Amino acid sequence: MTCMSFFTIIVNAQKWQNTSEKYKDAHKKYWSTTCPVLKDSIHHFVYFAQDRESIINHPLLFHPRFEGAQIMYAWKDLEPEKGQYDFTRIEEDIAYLEKYKKKLFIQLQDATFNTDYNAVPNYLTTREYDNGAVLQYDDNGKPEGWTAKRWNIKVQERFALLIMALGNKLDSRIEGINLQETAIGVSYENDSSFTEEGYVQGLKNNMLALKKAFPISTTMIYANFIPGEWLPFNDKEYLKSIYEYGEKIGVGLGCPDLMVTRKAQLNHALAQMHENKFSVPLGIAIQDGNYIGKTGADHDYNEQTDVASNTRTNLVPLLHAFAKDFLKINYMFWVNQEPYFKEDVLPCFSN
Repeated sequence: MTCMSFFTIIVNAQKWQNTSEKYKDAHKKYWSTTCPVLKDSIHHFVYFAQDRESIINHPLLFHPRFEGAQIMYAWKDLEPEKGQYDFTRIEEDIAYLEKYKKKLFIQLQDATFNTDYNAVPNYLTTREYDNGAVLQYDDNGKPEGWTAKRWNIKVQERFALLIMALGNKLDSRIEGINLQETAIGVSYENDSSFTEEGYVQGLKNNMLALKKAFPISTTMIYANFIPGEWLPFNDKEYLKSIYEYGEKIGVGLGCPDLMVTRKAQLNHALAQMHENKFSVPLGIAIQDGNYIGKTGADHDYNEQTDVASNTRTNLVPLLHAFAKDFLKINYMFWVNQEPYFKEDVLPCFSN
């Protein structure tokens, strides 16, 4: 090997390494940001997951900066029998929020992170729909939940019918509706019906169904990771194509977990938002753990005992500034996780 070729290899290796770290210091620009969070054009919502009962008498109802609640509703609860829809819970939540001039933002659940709970209707778990759902696995090969077979055309058709029924009842009455995150722990090895290309196309089919059903209310998909792709080194343009398709058909784009220091998030959804210009709404969810730089998948902290309120750094102003300036976000969904929402979020949003 010549000296020149060895030098070239070293330079290329350095470039290869640096590519994944191009945004690792982006958050430092916003460290000096402090409370209060000044009024802006971002739509701020409080995220409750499926804990819809917690909206009762919640502080958001009396706070002018929060426009409403984002609540998750499972497919199986909205369609308890094939073709029979029950939107009672949604109607109740809309009516309750309207009393306080607040709005509902729906998150439609077809995947879970609990092996004891499958979000798809029972009729889908039959041979006709190839069991309708499949277990998800974490990086260690351990089952961690279920996901609908979004790549199965028959499952897509049933999902589109649910979405259309929701749109017929709720379009213009709710602020918006989003599909769950694109990240799933599925591969061909644990389900032979799965293909990466089929999965991406299935996501696009669901996006189109959502837009057709909700031409007025905001529509959005949480596009964060795609199986079989890891950016920036293994770029099959799967995630990029989802962002391009959303812009093309008018479906907003977002993701869970505002993680401003982790390369995984920075190189995927956050990079897509930062590097491109969009006419569709962009959304970011501050979910469990994010208030102290963790995610719900991290098990090395306990919010009740590990981090005392008088010793932690309040990340809310940093998260807001990063989302507003670096990502150009239109919607922020602040998870109702205690003690952080009460002790960090509310004081920052109260001038």
